[in-house]
Amino acid sequence: MPDTANQTVKPHLPDAQTVTSVTHWNDSLFSFRVSRPQSLRFRSGEFVMIGLLDGNGRPLLRAYSIASPAWDDELEFYSIKVPNGPLTSRLQHIKTGDEIILRPKPVGTLVHDALLPGKRIWFLATGTGIAPFASLMREPETYEKYDQVIMMHTCRTQSELEYGRQLVANLSDDPLIGEMVAGKLLYYPTTTREDSAHMGRITDNLTSGKVFADLGLPRMNPAEDRAMICGSLAFNVDVKAVLESFGLREGANSEPREFVVEKAFVGEGV
Repeated sequence: MPDTANQTVKPHLPDAQTVTSVTHWNDSLFSFRVSRPQSLRFRSGEFVMIGLLDGNGRPLLRAYSIASPAWDDELEFYSIKVPNGPLTSRLQHIKTGDEIILRPKPVGTLVHDALLPGKRIWFLATGTGIAPFASLMREPETYEKYDQVIMMHTCRTQSELEYGRQLVANLSDDPLIGEMVAGKLLYYPTTTREDSAHMGRITDNLTSGKVFADLGLPRMNPAEDRAMICGSLAFNVDVKAVLESFGLREGANSEPREFVVEKAFVGEGV
């Protein structure tokens, strides 16, 4: 019989999934991919609860948007690193082959079903709020429903934009949606603390009309434009007010309208 006396036995994780890759984008941001339960079905843009066991062996879970599209064989997540965060202080150290907890019950408001038909769709995000849009930008339905897709992403520095930059750059070579993306996706990254090609907060670039001028688009209007918002609570409130000033109304799965807001965003405190 094998000698197991000196072997360390890992505690069994409920709803465990295996980490397949981890990428650290800078000192404060990382992404990782995990195995996907065969039974998991979700709509691009939804989120699930993921986490680890705490020091007492109890599940410590937080809501994370699935950054991979619904057709992907694996699940991707994008996260901030919080040094003293109950979850991310430990989650940031995961490695390939480790296990995480994943509760396979996807929900969320950033889905196409929650919006009325339109001509353009605006994805508006700060920080790791780009995660659900990383899913939706790789979803064929996005390009089937809209003539133009505008991804506005604002961070403090250019390194914080790198995850989104690389994702967008690789879309044209995607064998599934590469041809669909061509000429439809407009990417508008901005910074607020470090100099870059485009600067300023999303709210300011919308209200001033700068983004419309830069991209050659008309000002937002409820007849043609649809939008999804994902960021901090303060960001969501501010952007919602701007969209309402353009005449757009907030919708939901049960009542589709012109824009939706993700209320389960993972912020600084995890």
